[in-house]
Amino acid sequence: MIKITLPDGSVKEFEQGTTPMEVAKSISEGLARNVISAKFNNTTVETTTPLKSDGSLILYTWNDKEGKTAFWHSTSHIVAQALEELYPGVKLTIGPAIDNGFYYDVDLPEGVISEKDFPAIEKKALEIARGKHDYKLREVSKADALKFYKDQGNEYKVELIENLEDGTITFCDHDTFTDLCRGGHIPNTGIVKAIKILSVAGAYWRGNENNAQLTRVYGISFPKQKELTEYLELLEEAKKRDHRKLGKELELFTFSQKVGQGLPLWLPKGAALRERLEQFLKKAQKKAGYEMVVTPHIGQKELYVTSGHYEKYGADSFQPIHTPKEDEEFLLKPMNCPHHCEIYNSKPFSYRELPKRFAEFGTVYRYEQSGELHGLTRVRGFTQDDAHIFCTPDQLDEEFKNVIDLSLYVLGSLGFENFTAQVSVRDLDNPDKYIGSVENWEKAEQAIINAAKEKGLDYIIEAGEAAFYGPKLDFMVKDALGRQWQLGTIQVDYNLPERFDLTYKGSDNELHRPVMIHRAPFGSMERFIALLLEHTGGNFPLWLTPEQAIILPVSEKHEIYAQKVLKSLENNEIRALIDNRNETIGKKIREAEMSKVPFMLIVGESDEAANTVSVRKHGGEDLGAISLTTFTDLVNTEINSTLKSFKD
Repeated sequence: MIKITLPDGSVKEFEQGTTPMEVAKSISEGLARNVISAKFNNTTVETTTPLKSDGSLILYTWNDKEGKTAFWHSTSHIVAQALEELYPGVKLTIGPAIDNGFYYDVDLPEGVISEKDFPAIEKKALEIARGKHDYKLREVSKADALKFYKDQGNEYKVELIENLEDGTITFCDHDTFTDLCRGGHIPNTGIVKAIKILSVAGAYWRGNENNAQLTRVYGISFPKQKELTEYLELLEEAKKRDHRKLGKELELFTFSQKVGQGLPLWLPKGAALRERLEQFLKKAQKKAGYEMVVTPHIGQKELYVTSGHYEKYGADSFQPIHTPKEDEEFLLKPMNCPHHCEIYNSKPFSYRELPKRFAEFGTVYRYEQSGELHGLTRVRGFTQDDAHIFCTPDQLDEEFKNVIDLSLYVLGSLGFENFTAQVSVRDLDNPDKYIGSVENWEKAEQAIINAAKEKGLDYIIEAGEAAFYGPKLDFMVKDALGRQWQLGTIQVDYNLPERFDLTYKGSDNELHRPVMIHRAPFGSMERFIALLLEHTGGNFPLWLTPEQAIILPVSEKHEIYAQKVLKSLENNEIRALIDNRNETIGKKIREAEMSKVPFMLIVGESDEAANTVSVRKHGGEDLGAISLTTFTDLVNTEINSTLKSFKD
């Protein structure tokens, strides 16, 4: 007999060789009908894998992230089989699950796959799925695996197998199809009820542009047709909210090939938007005791060698800048924290002067591959709302909780109410990924978990997601379309104070090492604005929107009154402009709607006579003719309902 520990802590005994599916059946038939994947002793297994030792078992359904991963990976096998049947001679390479769906990279012998081919691929894939073929994983010797793919003439699979150890190679079979695979499949193909091919793209074999270019087929699948329909509707809405599209329409930012890929140019409206976000956070930071600092865009290479950033980013980042002086090298800064460490080091501190909280909107640079650049969400130059807190170990808990308060204030003020907190800790199986002592890592991880508990956060712990120098707390926010994004991060760091030899004089008159907290509620201004655009669909909170009102004179003779209205609004700190173009009032309204201006103030003869404005809200609601005082009160009430002062 073997002992199986379940997630609730209960332990059950089973005969050796019992499968995860049989364990599920012993719990309930309903659970067994829904289980599609499993993990045993932290290793993904098939639902039919015989369990031969004591261990911990987790059963996954479609509602679990791991369940979806198995579902989408299994579907990639189905689509690969369909491609083999539709395109004789096609060479398969790899087909993993991704965040939403899967892809399969293939080498086509001739021709291309285009959008017109998608229905035929989907039809063939669904025919295969309806056969309810079991997924069967089997071990294969290295020699037999190599022979199988050499006989097929598939040099891609041969290359993969040559890098594997004998005894670790498995094939997955279903129906007439076989693929090299490590495992992690649903019980059978019949569970897949809906398949959609989403797009095709070019992809280099193993991501190396010196290798052959393959065709990457992207797709997604669901256990119910209704879920696919809902997903496709969501995709259409996401296209309308794409920040690249909205950024162009609202004249916020642009890119230039002459300036360089991944280097955004902020237009006047976008620059004003960024400035308002900065001032919003600076005001809250001042209340929280932060001091603003400014650091250069470059630093000597040795600075980043000391911090560890050169080892982390150096090879894949912008290359060193050589000066006329021999052997002198500078780097575009990849992070602000080494500079802030040197600011702390500029004078000695006593424990009585701590904590020190240095904040900066600092621009950093990383050379992302061109294929990974995406609007504002993946760029090569971005501005972080960075701050670094240097405190005593006794102050760490309180300081960390204060940063949580500030982060929650930022998210709440911008309408991000639906989130979970992720505590990102080390991957204990890969200690070489991290710098610093085990003792410091354990202290830092526990400090974050304690703070999350005390603040009552809904949190999860994710192994392997920590920064290379310390664990962190990330806010995983769901936007209006239900998509999850990481917004805002707080990190505890015992390592950089060691590397930079940071000290303070304690009450015992001895030198001690401070603890460092890294903190960025926005993360990066570029990415934050991109996600805010998509979350709001361009309908920003009234306090943030570029223009809060647009004044539309009915004709030229009302322009003097329009100027009077504008002056009154400006005196009340309401951002407005006049559209005095020689266009019909109907066209002006339509274009104001397209520009997502919250209020349209139409001024004509009767308005001028009564000293009023006829107000129309974005979306079409007509508020009628009201006085400027009433309109000002309306705007202020709406702003005050969403923008509270920090720690009021």
